[in-house]
Amino acid sequence: MLTSLQNPLIKEVRKLQKTQERHRQNLHLLEGTNLLEVASQVNYPLVTILSTPLWQEKNDSLWQTLQNQGERIETVSPELMKHIATTVNPDGIIATAYRNSRQAQPPENLRLGLICHRIQDPGNLGTIIRTSVATDVDFLWLSSDSVDLDNPKVMRSSVGEWFKIQAKVENDLISVVKKYQSQGYQIIATSLQGKKTHWQIDFTKPTILLLGNESQGLSPELAILATENVKIPLVNNVESLNVAIATAFLLAEYQRQSINKLC
Repeated sequence: MLTSLQNPLIKEVRKLQKTQERHRQNLHLLEGTNLLEVASQVNYPLVTILSTPLWQEKNDSLWQTLQNQGERIETVSPELMKHIATTVNPDGIIATAYRNSRQAQPPENLRLGLICHRIQDPGNLGTIIRTSVATDVDFLWLSSDSVDLDNPKVMRSSVGEWFKIQAKVENDLISVVKKYQSQGYQIIATSLQGKKTHWQIDFTKPTILLLGNESQGLSPELAILATENVKIPLVNNVESLNVAIATAFLLAEYQRQSINKLC
């Protein structure tokens, strides 16, 4: 059992709490039983797995499975787990994986894609990912100046759905939007000055949905590419919604129309 903070492995894993270290080591963190259960289900390649004896005892079946999935397996003391975990009350397991393990590409017959531009809050991105999986979004592009796609808080906020979303980080979102626009896709953005509500948009058409920064919205260069600007009707003098909540409104309407089309 590893018990010392001076252990070289522990030192390196602890450093992964910082963004720059995750980039330097080309590793990201997976923390908690929920994430590791889904990682096991999809056979996501793991590098190092660290867990406490109590966690192993409570999760024997999952522990046995994970031992065939990681390159290095170690048992650590509960005290050490508290030092390497990013949560206040870790449940006893944490793992690392290579950041380039995901190399997703959009499907040829894309029905609905999301463009996430300069999203900064990891909780928002995690919620957008979870909602996207729940409503069967085909693909998600994330701008390179957004919060990291594999930020630990993003992964936890997605409640395991992170492994199911088809997504990639993209340096040139404008080119992506123009490509689909040239193919006849409708490009939808939300705006307080929108002339239509999201209920009036035909989401059965091939669609790219633009989602902007929490405080500044979309850049002018992206916003001008929208073929439709829509607004979500609000009452009681509420001016706007959190980007993750607004996305949920739009995707709920997309799902409703998709289900009705099948009936």
